[in-house]
Amino acid sequence: MTRLVYLDNAATTPVRPEVREAMAPFFDDRLFGNPSSGHRAGRAAKDALEGARRTLATLLGTDSANVVFTSGGTEADNLAVLGAALRAREEGRPFLVAVVSSEHKAVLDAAHAVERFGGEALFLPVDTDGRVNSSAMATALASGPAVLSAMWVNNETGVVQNVAHLATLAGEAGVPYHTDAVQAIGKVPCAMSHGPITLLSISGHKIGAPKGIGALVASKDNLLEPLLHGGGQQRGVRPGTENVAFAIGLATAAELIVTELDQTSAATRRLRDTLEDSILAAIPDAQVTGRPGDRAPHISNLTFGGADAGTVLTHLDLADIACSSGSACNTGSPTPSHVLTAMGLDDSLAAASVRFSFSKSNTLDDVDRVMEVLPQAVEKARAVAKRLGRT
Repeated sequence: MTRLVYLDNAATTPVRPEVREAMAPFFDDRLFGNPSSGHRAGRAAKDALEGARRTLATLLGTDSANVVFTSGGTEADNLAVLGAALRAREEGRPFLVAVVSSEHKAVLDAAHAVERFGGEALFLPVDTDGRVNSSAMATALASGPAVLSAMWVNNETGVVQNVAHLATLAGEAGVPYHTDAVQAIGKVPCAMSHGPITLLSISGHKIGAPKGIGALVASKDNLLEPLLHGGGQQRGVRPGTENVAFAIGLATAAELIVTELDQTSAATRRLRDTLEDSILAAIPDAQVTGRPGDRAPHISNLTFGGADAGTVLTHLDLADIACSSGSACNTGSPTPSHVLTAMGLDDSLAAASVRFSFSKSNTLDDVDRVMEVLPQAVEKARAVAKRLGRT
């Protein structure tokens, strides 16, 4: 069996050995206690939990009291968008949110939930480079939404929004600004100090921590209506007994990946650019989405006109090459990527897109292996599509 070439790091990453080692004592020994308990075991767990909170706060340039642990990026996004909207409704302010049309489904569906609850959602268009339309954003901000949400790095294309500019405009309009930074932390410089950012979401399993842990940084008090009820933990914003071991894992992984940012970014950018240049030279009509604009170094999204992405991915999978056709959350969806169609790609091109995403573990040998398989995979996929009358 050939070695797996794993190029789907934007979907998930393996738990790092250092993270497993840091977490292990909190499953047994004397550190398994409930951090809300007053005895010695509980106090030890609480001390460790607060240490993890302080680590994340330092990395993200905020106060430790602002860090709210969640079950992952989806919950953090929902808490930011829906929580801000529900609080606005409680206070008699407009029950309204504004989100960018190319956001992760966690943000878009939270906005749709606001609509189902009787509120309003504004979906802001992006240009062909994937960046939010400035005039549409100005109009939305003038409406006084409870929150404006624009992600830092797009999970499908790697396109980087101008967060400092967006946060400043939102702040000047008195609108809280939320950014989904799940694909940003450890990939690009990422901190609350990049602008008047009010809310910021991260997820553990994208950076070498386990699945099931994330965090929302909320820089203002009394901004969010809790989505869960039943306890006073985490200032009541996200009640429930905290997952201490996983919080330790998240903080450890974040510290490692932020420390390694410069080195890893240079390495992944080199691999990404080498792969893209090789594909463009070898495969007719291939296109790189978002190039040459500002993109995070670890994600490459390419379209292969006339080929179905699912067929291409099947050939790659049979060759032990793992990548995807976009967000893992949308796998199996019969509709083309909403991110790519928002950028102006027609349905056929959007359905012909493949995402490669890199980590520090990838090498040029991985790129070479892809190039041994991909040109023929695309050629076969195009032949199948033509035979079925899909081109």
